Amino acid sequence: MAIILNNDNFEAEVMQCDKPVLVDFFATWCGPCKMIAPVIEQIAAENDGIKVCKVDVDEAPELAARFGVQSIPTLVVIKGGEVTATAVGFRPKADILAMI
Repeated sequence: MAIILNNDNFEAEVMQCDKPVLVDFFATWCGPCKMIAPVIEQIAAENDGIKVCKVDVDEAPELAARFGVQSIPTLVVIKGGEVTATAVGFRPKADILAMI
């Protein structure tokens, strides 16, 4: 299951993590976000080597702004505290895994 991020837990969960982190920036009212949500949960369930997290842009607008999120869903891969890949919009599972 994906970890819900906020300003309080972001540093510890993402920036200090020793494995790749997939962050899904989403909103509850967003159609494409709802389409990609089961794919994100599948990746979380099937891949122990990846930490999967979600940021509700309405709940944590500061985090969305920090990563330049202007459209959702936006997927960001962070390794060692650095952004290594970004994708905007719905993506098939294989494309998301290829980013990581």
